[in-house]
Amino acid sequence: MIKKIIVSLGLLFSLASVAQEGSASPYSFYGIGDARFKGTTENRSMGGLSILPDSIHMNLQNPATFASLKLTSFTAGGSFSVSNLKTREATAKAQRTTIDYLAVAFPAGKLGVGFGLMPYTSVGYKINSFSDVEGVPDRSYSGKGGMNKVFLGAGYQITSKLSLGADFSYNFGSIETKSLLSQDVQYGTREMNVSDLSGVSFNTGLVFTTKIKKLDFVSSVTYSPQANLKSENERKIATLVGSSQSEIVVEEKEIEVADSDLKLPSKFAFGLGLGKKGEWFVGAEVTLQESSKFGNRYNDITNVSYENATRYSLGGYFVPDYDSFTSYWNRVTYRAGFKYENTGLVVGDTSIKDYGMTMGLGLPVGGTISNLNIGFEYGRKGTTHAGLVKETYANIFLSLSLNDRWFVKRKYE
Repeated sequence: MIKKIIVSLGLLFSLASVAQEGSASPYSFYGIGDARFKGTTENRSMGGLSILPDSIHMNLQNPATFASLKLTSFTAGGSFSVSNLKTREATAKAQRTTIDYLAVAFPAGKLGVGFGLMPYTSVGYKINSFSDVEGVPDRSYSGKGGMNKVFLGAGYQITSKLSLGADFSYNFGSIETKSLLSQDVQYGTREMNVSDLSGVSFNTGLVFTTKIKKLDFVSSVTYSPQANLKSENERKIATLVGSSQSEIVVEEKEIEVADSDLKLPSKFAFGLGLGKKGEWFVGAEVTLQESSKFGNRYNDITNVSYENATRYSLGGYFVPDYDSFTSYWNRVTYRAGFKYENTGLVVGDTSIKDYGMTMGLGLPVGGTISNLNIGFEYGRKGTTHAGLVKETYANIFLSLSLNDRWFVKRKYE
């Protein structure tokens, strides 16, 4: 058992040392980057629905669901993303492969405990602008990095119908952005900005389940209060020789810029659903985020503002026959969903919206209660109006959920 814990911790914190570019979106330039989905493949395959408690699957969005676990669970997930970027003048294509989360959770009577690590935001973009007009410089913009969070949470079963939970997160990371300006083939100017991010946040959850005739009714509430985030900023200006891509530094100096105190916005989510345990479920959820109080890492970033964000999720699952002995595919969990989100980012006077459809499979592994989860998401973000970028994306995500019984005293050696 101790070996299992050590191996799980080693895998868990290895994510912190892996440099990832989890986004290919130019919108990740703003704020602290693109917000990543902070749930499992199972939730994401149902449109991001986070209201379901489960005895063998972790729900990383609502800590109250840890109280429903009956077995120790280890889960790891990753995704592959292809994005088509389009403006009125040009198109481009990008792809990314990322680790999405690593987590461990275990039951202890009426208490369930979970801990893990996952990306919180991601920055990743490359934009080139070449000019044929004399005196107008070529420009190149790029960014990488993001913020991660390591969390520890617990859920407690107050009654047979009601569970309460909370988790504590430490958020950390670094974002690097560069802009290159080349006036001719020999000299160029580079501005490099680096922001080191750190702060703590808190999340609470509540799950209520009951019977309505022969059906299972579930309602869920989560609330994350506003949190403080420190951004320690530095800026360097350099003169380059050669092409804009060679970055051979002739001279470099540091420019004094102020650190930033950012506010991670408060978030409230409410959802409910109806189904039959182990057979089918359908639910809906609304998430409200007070993003209007958010800001940028640097005070000189203009043409952007923030408004309150709203997200709608609709989804569910279906299992033809979960204890079938004759058909493997009857034991498979089929998931699907839809999401619509006003991200809260306003570029110029245009609100950036994101919507997509999801589907997925939960594949039983051998004769165990572990499973392999596969999901697919297709959606669109942004617009080509007002000189902006429209992103059409397709994501494939994969996770493994391994379940075992820990903390059981052996009767025989």
